[in-house]
Amino acid sequence: MEPNQAILLIHCNDRKGLIAIITQFLADHNGNIIDLDEHVEKEEGIFFMRVHWELAGFDIPKDEIKHVFTEQIANRFDMEWELYFTDKRPKMALFVSGSSHCMYDILARQYSGEWKIDIPLIISNHEKHQALADRYEIPYHYFDINKENKPAVEKAQIELLKSHDIDFIVLARYMQILSPEFIRTFPHKIINIHHSFLPAFAGAKPYHRAHERGVKIIGATSHYVTEDLDAGPIIEQDVVKITHKDSIADLVRKGQDLEKIVLSRAIWSHLQRKTLVHRNKTVVFD
Repeated sequence: MEPNQAILLIHCNDRKGLIAIITQFLADHNGNIIDLDEHVEKEEGIFFMRVHWELAGFDIPKDEIKHVFTEQIANRFDMEWELYFTDKRPKMALFVSGSSHCMYDILARQYSGEWKIDIPLIISNHEKHQALADRYEIPYHYFDINKENKPAVEKAQIELLKSHDIDFIVLARYMQILSPEFIRTFPHKIINIHHSFLPAFAGAKPYHRAHERGVKIIGATSHYVTEDLDAGPIIEQDVVKITHKDSIADLVRKGQDLEKIVLSRAIWSHLQRKTLVHRNKTVVFD
């Protein structure tokens, strides 16, 4: 996205004229809309909207937009909403364990300039990725985690993340269960990736047990982390076909490839401010 633009994510009870009211507000203040998407959840009667506009010529100063929109629009219609500016470069923290395939993919996308983000730190419960972090000149923080020290470790991690003013966290195959306290500190700001064998093949070696069952597809799911383990609002999913000719190594290779691309799509949607969480599901705008 180009700088000097703004994005509003809105949801509220549906009623006639909401699109006209919001777009008229922007037009009245000389805002040029460059993208707009909306959806109504008929069963619940909930209106969702993403509107993206240029700030050049917009007659409300950036630091006053929240106040003016609240007073003129949001309070009138009891809206839940978020405002983002495209000139703010997001800061992402990367959490990783033993597997490095997602970590490599994320670092390559950031280093190449495909993603306009900063990665101020990498956190891991394994020491093995220090050299990779050094190669990209990203500080690497190793934490030896066990049942006894986990609360203290998470407290230290939270303080570290806050000290870097982190905007969101990506669990790039981080094989630790986060506590409810940790999750509540970063609501809808932690993105996870896992294979889509759950719940049939939970736990260790899911590809081995899927191979034993002769599965015909394997998949990957990326979602926001909630206190319900691996059951948070889904951002992105995909599958790939499997045949009897595929070995366990083939399943692992295909599965890891899929995990990388599904996670990258989820991160991209988050970076583009195209995800809106309502209860335990997401609206992902086009």
